[in-house]
Amino acid sequence: MEGTEQILDPSAMTPGIEPVNFIDQAALFFQDGGIFMYIIALIWIAGIILAFMRFKKLAYTYDVDGPSFMNELQRYILSNDIQGAIRVCSGSVAALPKVLKSGLKRASQSLDQVQNAIDATALEVIPKVEKGLSYLSLIANISTLLGLLGTIQGLIQSFAAVSSADPQEKAEILSQGISKAMNTTAAGLSAAITIMIIHAFLTSRSEKIVNEIDEFSVKLLDLIGTKKEGEGQN
Repeated sequence: MEGTEQILDPSAMTPGIEPVNFIDQAALFFQDGGIFMYIIALIWIAGIILAFMRFKKLAYTYDVDGPSFMNELQRYILSNDIQGAIRVCSGSVAALPKVLKSGLKRASQSLDQVQNAIDATALEVIPKVEKGLSYLSLIANISTLLGLLGTIQGLIQSFAAVSSADPQEKAEILSQGISKAMNTTAAGLSAAITIMIIHAFLTSRSEKIVNEIDEFSVKLLDLIGTKKEGEGQN
């Protein structure tokens, strides 16, 4: 219709209400939660930092392509070049090469001594691979409990305020108090879910490394034993 201006700003349709962006809503949500929101945030940040550090270790320090690495060692062992296999292991700082290297160093001894060397090194390496993962699970549980504790505190404060308020204001005060109390539960659950997902991912990486240590240690023993039997027959 001519003479009628189109309203493009939705806030202009509701006088007295200003638009609030996401950052302002997040800040208000955080502020309304009280002291427990700060504690949950600190624990959440600590969990993220710990998870990042463990990811770097598991992905870039302790992990290696086990099948490819074992195939390379197998070529050296079957060629009777144990020193070459040891040099290959020395060129990596991953967990699997370190364990296999200890066995290769005793390849000229009995299989029991080779097994003992592998077991001793595995007992040293595996705890380093799994280090810190239990703390992530603890952080997730603490975040959930702190969220619930903050909610209970908020409800206690709300009911205490309602008891001394005017009858006409009780419903409004109680509604506002419960709404604020729920913020800590939401924050605690968000932190817990995030850390639990990260914990599951890192645990799978850790289990992959440990399983490869077990698998290829047995294969190394079999290769050395086969080599010894061949030498004995000759």
